[in-house]
Amino acid sequence: MPPLSPPASLTPAAGGRRRWKCRLSPTIARDRCYTRSFRSAGLRPAAIPLPDGAVVHLWLPPPAADPAKPLYPVLLLHGFGAQATWQWAPFLGPLLAAGLAPYVPDLVFFGASSSPAADRSPVYQAACVAAAMAALPGAPQRYAVVGVSYGGFVAYHLAHAFPAAVERLVLVAAGVCLEEADLAAGLFAVEDIAEAASLLLPQRPEDLRRLVGLTFCRPQRFMPSCFIRDYIRVWWFGAKVLPTVSALNILRENWLDLYVFLCAIDIVMCTENVKEKRELLYALINGRKLSDLPKINQQTLIIWGEQDRVFPLELGLRLKRHLGDTSELIIVKNAGHAINREKPAELCRLIKHYIVDPSVKCRDDRKGSWKNAIKRFVGSSLRKVDSSRPLL
Repeated sequence: MPPLSPPASLTPAAGGRRRWKCRLSPTIARDRCYTRSFRSAGLRPAAIPLPDGAVVHLWLPPPAADPAKPLYPVLLLHGFGAQATWQWAPFLGPLLAAGLAPYVPDLVFFGASSSPAADRSPVYQAACVAAAMAALPGAPQRYAVVGVSYGGFVAYHLAHAFPAAVERLVLVAAGVCLEEADLAAGLFAVEDIAEAASLLLPQRPEDLRRLVGLTFCRPQRFMPSCFIRDYIRVWWFGAKVLPTVSALNILRENWLDLYVFLCAIDIVMCTENVKEKRELLYALINGRKLSDLPKINQQTLIIWGEQDRVFPLELGLRLKRHLGDTSELIIVKNAGHAINREKPAELCRLIKHYIVDPSVKCRDDRKGSWKNAIKRFVGSSLRKVDSSRPLL
């Protein structure tokens, strides 16, 4: 649908009206709720300037309640989409309760982090994160790292370049073993880098619909009218105009396009640093070969959605083969690429168990349903029954 151009007479005359509208925006209110949840959990924001001019914004954990029992530091790296608060807010309480101290940065060109450098590789992202962590007062010497999707690429290179700092690694739906040749071979839903960039940085409603269908195992179908109005306000205020009556009618007729955008808004911020993010994707995929991927020695937990169509499960199996005995693969049933959105409780449980008690093997979600548990219990009980002895 081509962009609409309302007459100039409908442009807001004062900034106060726009600010009043924004206060009623569910999208902006949601962002504020995520920020408030970080602050309520005791985390505090910090901006760390780096020698090359980059600035890394990150959230620091609260101090331990008992100095004799310090919290174990864990670095949480978000995926290719919204800033860190949108992706990690539901995990803060359980991680803190488990004795973990979450450090949550915005990667460069996401959220409030920026850089004047021309390097767009995940190696540079890893170097920025490591430098920011080292520059913190009382910086932890060693920490665990959890990376989701694109954050998993950064986490992998962080573990390789800074083995003294990274103790354990959790990679969630991170296709670090992909090759550029996989695009042409049909492993993905896209055929080249340009199409991948258009999909992950959607500018059209049909691209957003496709993105949500690929990202979620079961996309939601409910769309309140207030979300439609909010999307219209945010879209048109971003262009500094108000919609005409005809524009409102057109947008209401295309309600599915609006809904798809709202579903994807916490996965991809379509209008922020588009050029830089497109360059990040090209640097990630262009000329990539599995033979060039270094091996890491840290113990690694690989978590993958069984129905992932962004990074198919084959990449998880490939990564397990690449790392060998130092890795463990957990496949989460009824989950797509957005595991942190579809299965937050299960993902949080796996992360906690793996970091807090590494001696305990994580359980595959496919074996964890109550039906399978009953079958295993009944089967094992029958096998152990001795016919020569009474049951009671």
